[in-house]
Amino acid sequence: MKRQIISSGAPWEATVGYSRAVKVGPYVHVSGTTAVDTNGQTMHPDDAYGQTIYILNKIKRALAEANATMADVVRTRMFVVDIAEWEEIGRAHGEFFADVRPAATMVEVSKLISPELLVEIEVDAFLDDGED
Repeated sequence: MKRQIISSGAPWEATVGYSRAVKVGPYVHVSGTTAVDTNGQTMHPDDAYGQTIYILNKIKRALAEANATMADVVRTRMFVVDIAEWEEIGRAHGEFFADVRPAATMVEVSKLISPELLVEIEVDAFLDDGED
């Protein structure tokens, strides 16, 4: 099957050896995504809801490059540094997925790669038309 690699253009992709997303056949896997812009700046520090919205919009753009939409998402995984903020994170998630209702996991982790980051999200999508 054809493999499509989707890059965000971040310089650390080559250093670490990963892609923003990878599409193989009808499957699209989006890597753990944080609220960091293309200049390496953390967006919405101290705002889990704002970071979640920013992240989900980044994911939406990555999916679009793979000819997928948020409606194609079948699984989300949310890693959060403070589970007490689950309602704000969940509310943002619901704004994107209320009708899609993918299988979802939210777990608390001790920390992410930068102390300003509060949320990291990865998703899996399936294109039922099988287009590559």
